[in-house]
Amino acid sequence: MEALARGHRVIRYDHRDTGASTWAFDRVPYSATRMAEDALAILDALGLERAHVVGLSLGGFLVQWLLVAHPERLLSATVIGAPALEGAPARANVTARAPVDPGLYEFWRHMFEPREREAQIEWRVENWRRLNGGKIPFDAEEFRALERRIIVHAGRHDTSDAHARADPSGLARGAELVHVTVPTLVIATPQDPTNPESNSRFLAETLPRSSLVTIDGMGHTIPRAVVPPLAAAILGHIETGARGAVLPVKA
Repeated sequence: MEALARGHRVIRYDHRDTGASTWAFDRVPYSATRMAEDALAILDALGLERAHVVGLSLGGFLVQWLLVAHPERLLSATVIGAPALEGAPARANVTARAPVDPGLYEFWRHMFEPREREAQIEWRVENWRRLNGGKIPFDAEEFRALERRIIVHAGRHDTSDAHARADPSGLARGAELVHVTVPTLVIATPQDPTNPESNSRFLAETLPRSSLVTIDGMGHTIPRAVVPPLAAAILGHIETGARGAVLPVKA
């Protein structure tokens, strides 16, 4: 965040049912697209018409939905560690989504089980280890400290299953990605067990005005080692847009 904030106003927020936001899915259920609309509501509340939008993982899906549903609100977009939305046009010998490691699915079956605070921290650290990939050494203490900060911020240590239960059907607008004109940076994470690099290449090929950057060794985590190249890629993309440069439309 510090790197991105040099010369830019950075806005970040807690999704519903995370951090210090309200945890109330059972009382007030919502869809995945409503989560994307929350970003627009925040811009409205701050009196901002447009913004450079960056999304990782689930956030990458939400950014793509904003690209097709509300492109007028985006100065640029950056998608990290997420495949194309469902419905993206297939190409010969190319699939929109490579499969996720089945071992992760088995591990995630236990994600929402109740645990004592320290046991919950250790489960989350192990989850990060699996998501980190095998190239960049995993620093358990770095992620243990992160999880302790998250728990203090949220005031609770449990994990909500709300996002797994939120209706995702409204996100199936991948067919519209071919019409997007907002400059978009797709960041490939080659060690990501949830989103193989081929997924990012497919997304970049689908978006008419996109560039693809691979962060060497990056998985589905942001350890300190990847912060400099990741921040440089995002800032370079944002500054290109700020100068009014436009990526060429692909044939």
